[in-house]
Parts: sequence; structure tokens; C-alpha cells
Amino acid sequence: MRTDLLLRQTRLHFPRFDVDEIKITPIEKGGSDRKFYRVRCSAEQSLILVKYNRDREENRHYVEIAQFLEAHEIRAPRIYHHDADEGLIWLEDLGESDLFSSRGESWLVRRAFYGAALDEVRKLHQLAESVCIEMRQHLPAEFNAALYLWEQSYFFENCIGRYFNIEQAKATEVSQLPALAKIGETLAELPRVLVHRDFQSQNILIRNGQAYLIDFQGMRPGLAQYDLASLLYDPYVDLTEAERNELLEHYCGEKPTGDFLSTLQLCAMQRLMQALGAYGFLGLVKGHEHFLQHIPKAVNSLREVVAQIDGLELFKNLLLELH
Repeated sequence: MRTDLLLRQTRLHFPRFDVDEIKITPIEKGGSDRKFYRVRCSAEQSLILVKYNRDREENRHYVEIAQFLEAHEIRAPRIYHHDADEGLIWLEDLGESDLFSSRGESWLVRRAFYGAALDEVRKLHQLAESVCIEMRQHLPAEFNAALYLWEQSYFFENCIGRYFNIEQAKATEVSQLPALAKIGETLAELPRVLVHRDFQSQNILIRNGQAYLIDFQGMRPGLAQYDLASLLYDPYVDLTEAERNELLEHYCGEKPTGDFLSTLQLCAMQRLMQALGAYGFLGLVKGHEHFLQHIPKAVNSLREVVAQIDGLELFKNLLLELH
């Protein structure tokens, strides 16, 4: 949509803004099919404008989820206006400082930001089941065995096949390991909570020391450990094992149990496979080649995680062959 049309729409819904003062600037944002713009109304006042594809179901739920988060005092951008017919959302501008941009700071500084992020997502995970049931009608499909298996196949197709060009017979043999299917079934049997689904450093804004969740349109019932794995094994950021353990203890309020850590390990495998599949797809199919630079680091993390899971020897060997 041309910026002059966006300007006209903004003026229509915010008639007090001086049309001569409004400036609309595109914002580059990851691999999303949505378009983001910063609407600067004056030196002190700005909004974020989102243009989304109405054909994609999860995009249509963004406003409902944002209002749900606000109702439960979970920090997220406030919605100012939603034009569902045009697929336009005007929301609060929380600035450009995300958790990712703090990666060069000392651990003392980053630790506070990570703690704030974990405090917000813990509120989501701890919502009463009755509240979650009420919200589920507005959410995409929950994490079940089929979704975990889809993440695995997404990885084998777009990372192993498309990026590394591993011969199909070998990739198929590994992808059909009974132990991989069993992991999906095991995770699907555990009690679900509401999860962000893409809880990584670029989806957490930091403002005045507080963390705000963004890009939450994929929220759905799943496992808290999946969100934790998304943050602690984030391919965009380096965290040491000691730092991961410190953050886990912060989230749990004590040392996590063995069962909790075992589930986290399986979720980390799933999340890294999903991320690697996305990098291959976005980089090679959608033409967003900058995603490809994250593949080596994510593969290294996946090797470390899979090395600690029983029954995946063929998968471990395949990962060791990737260069």
C-alpha cells in the first residue's frame, strides 16, 4: 500500500493530527508478510502502523490477542485503532530497543532485561485454565503431535534438503526415526499453557527497563519450555550454559527439576529444527538471504541438544556431517 494512502487512512482515523506534519517511514522487520511503518505525528508523538494480509488467519487474531494481554496485565503494545476491512492496525510505538540490541552489553545489564522478559512470559504461562479455554477459540491450532512432526519435516525439507542438499534417501531415513515421532507424541501428552510461540530476542522490546512482548500472533496452547527454549537457545544471541542456568532458576524461582529440564531439552530440539527450517525457507524460497547467516550457529546448538537425547544416533551422525 502506498504511503499516501496510508497517510489518508491515518488522517481519517486520527483527525486531530496535522496532515502536513505526519511522516510515514517503512520499518524493515524480519521475514514477516506484514508491513510495518512508523507514523511520526510530531517530534514527541509517533505510532506504529501495521498492514497485514487478511488471508492469513493468525494475522487476523493479532488485535484480539493484544487486548487479551492488556486485560491480564502482560506488557504489549496498546492498540489505538483497527481497520479490519483494510487490514490496518495503529498501535503504540515502544521504540526500537529490543532484547537483541542489548547483546553487546555486560551480563549484569542483559541479565536484568532477560529477567524482565521472563517475568512477562511467566504471567502468560500462569494464566488460569478457564481463561485459556476462553481464549482458545481465537488462536491457531494448539501444539499437538501433528504440529511437532510438522516442525521436524519443515526442518528436513528446508534445511537438510534445500540448504545442505543432503540426498533425499538419507534425509528420509533420519526423518522417519521412531524416536523423533515419539518425541512429538511425548510432548503432546503434557499439560498445555498459553505460549508466545516465537519468544526470541527480536520479539521482546525493552523500554525503561521493562519488557514488552511483540509478534505474538502465533500464540497458542503449548509448553512453557518451548518459549524458554526459544529464548535460551536463540540463534541470534550467545548465552553461556551458566547464563542459561541462571535464567532458568529466575523463571522457576528455584533450581528446575529433572523432568522440567528433560522437557526443555526436547523443546529445544523442536524449536531449533523449526528455526532452521524457517531460515532455509525464508532465505532460499522467499529471498530473505540474511536469514541464512544464522544457520551455522543454530546447527551447532542443535548438535549440542540432540547429543543429550537417547535414540537419535542416526540424527546425531547426520548433524555432524553438515558443513
